[in-house]
Amino acid sequence: MGFPDQIVRTVELAHPPAKVWTALTTAEGLGTWFGNSATIDLRPGGVAQMTWQNGHSADMRIERVEEPSVFGFTWHIYGLPEDDPRRTYVEFTLEPAGAGTRLTVTETGFAQLSADDHRKAFDGNTEGWASELGELVEYLDAA
Repeated sequence: MGFPDQIVRTVELAHPPAKVWTALTTAEGLGTWFGNSATIDLRPGGVAQMTWQNGHSADMRIERVEEPSVFGFTWHIYGLPEDDPRRTYVEFTLEPAGAGTRLTVTETGFAQLSADDHRKAFDGNTEGWASELGELVEYLDAA
């Protein structure tokens, strides 16, 4: 039996796609709801970095930018050593939904891991996306 390769989360947001896009693709947005600070070079092949007050950081490589509907990047797999070259791919898909936006986050690439690494990374990111999407909703609702 294989391991699940992807995490998919969908959330309905009471904000137009343009506002959600800005929250996902700007340093100010990412550095507020996702990390404590961020930088981003928003183009395929560009890089982004998020940092947290606890000293943790995440380096991302931008893979897909189709404003205002698709934003994708690769990043380090949670629980693996920093020098491990394997990455997962995260894609945000935005669809108009009435006056708001249906946001789907899909993270793929977990099947490349061993059983122990898979469990740690998959479970950690499953919990992480639930938490981070809640923070995105709070950020958008407060703006």
